[in-house]
Amino acid sequence: MSNPQQLRYSKEHEWLSSAEDGVSTVGITEHAANALGDVVYVQLPAVGDTVTAGETCGELESTKSVSDLYSPVTGQVVEANQDVVDDPSLVNSAPFEGGWLFKVKVADEPGDLLSADEYTAFAS
Repeated sequence: MSNPQQLRYSKEHEWLSSAEDGVSTVGITEHAANALGDVVYVQLPAVGDTVTAGETCGELESTKSVSDLYSPVTGQVVEANQDVVDDPSLVNSAPFEGGWLFKVKVADEPGDLLSADEYTAFAS
C-alpha cells in the first residue's frame, strides 16, 4: 500500500488534499477501501452542507458491511463526486484519483491529521 505523500490522513481512514483556494478534496484511503471490500453504495454530504471534523457526514456500504464516513475537517461542501455515487466501485479501484468523495471549503482543520508515513505506521 502506497499512501501519496502530498495528502494528510485521519485516524478514521479519510485522506485530505492540500487546500487550493481554501478548498480541499476528501476521500477514503486504500487501506479503508480494502477493509470494506467491494463498495456498492455511497451516500455523500450534499453541496451546501456543513461538515464537522470527526463527525459523520455520509455512509459507505459494501458487500461486507456498512461504514460511516467522517469528515477530516470542518467546512462547507462545495462539490460531491457524482461519479462515485453512480459507480461506487471507483472507491475501490481508484481511491486517490477518481474515487474521491467530496470537496470542502475548509473553515477549520484539526491539528491531529497524519502525514503519509504516520498514517502508514498507524494503519499497519
